[in-house]
Amino acid sequence: MNGGRVSPAGQKFSRLLSLLKDSEGAIIAFSGGVDSTFLLKAMKMSGMKVLAVTAVSETMPERDRLDADAFARDIGVEHLIIQTEELRNEAFASNPPDRCFFCKDELFRKIRTIAEEKGFCRIFDGSNKDDLHDYRPGRKAAEAHGIRSPLVECGISKEEVRHFSRELGLSSWNKPSSPCLSSRFPYGLKITAAALQRVRDAEDYLRSCGLSDVRVRDYGETARIEVREEDMYIFLDQGKRRLVVETLKSLGYKFVSLDLEGYRSGSMNRVLENAPETNGITLG
Repeated sequence: MNGGRVSPAGQKFSRLLSLLKDSEGAIIAFSGGVDSTFLLKAMKMSGMKVLAVTAVSETMPERDRLDADAFARDIGVEHLIIQTEELRNEAFASNPPDRCFFCKDELFRKIRTIAEEKGFCRIFDGSNKDDLHDYRPGRKAAEAHGIRSPLVECGISKEEVRHFSRELGLSSWNKPSSPCLSSRFPYGLKITAAALQRVRDAEDYLRSCGLSDVRVRDYGETARIEVREEDMYIFLDQGKRRLVVETLKSLGYKFVSLDLEGYRSGSMNRVLENAPETNGITLG
């Protein structure tokens, strides 16, 4: 990607392009996040036949769908938006620790049907090497449906994805992670469309206050706000703090708290650190 001697990271990128070119054609489960955006760009660069499929439901932030649609259109890739209905599956809505398996299982079943109808033999997802070291029940669904992860196969990490994305001029290179809204609820607390909308509205409001990496963890009557430590100063202003409390209470919360430890990805998984479902995997 840069002139001169090829770095180890550059070798990985070259290997990725070769893998994709040899694949000839594939569908990508395209969320619009950092990883799948980079992978889709690489697929386009390789010259292979590509179809991007994005699933939308109550669990997906609207901005992610808009980002996915805009990017696919910008680089000239056929983009199909499908509807998933994971909330209708009690195995998902009851919010067990392996909740993500049922969501991904439905997604990959639908994409597999599309692949058969359109003559694609391969389906890719945007998992990267680091995902192998986190608790990701959805990967079991990917394995069950024969989904390939080119970034994993080429040993590409999240940091490298962001590096390559920046080199390619992708605006997503520093995009904050945007996991499914269901990740805001403690395991065992039932997930409903109304609760998801409340979280969506609360986080949208906090972003309008200038907060980027923000999570509203929903405990029913209580909202636990996570922001980066350097952003906590916003809540020291009495007027702003009161406005945040009033706004979130207007959405239905009775108690509004700030987590003094700050934002950390996958914080809800801490209760699983010694649980058998994690199979000894280190949690993020």
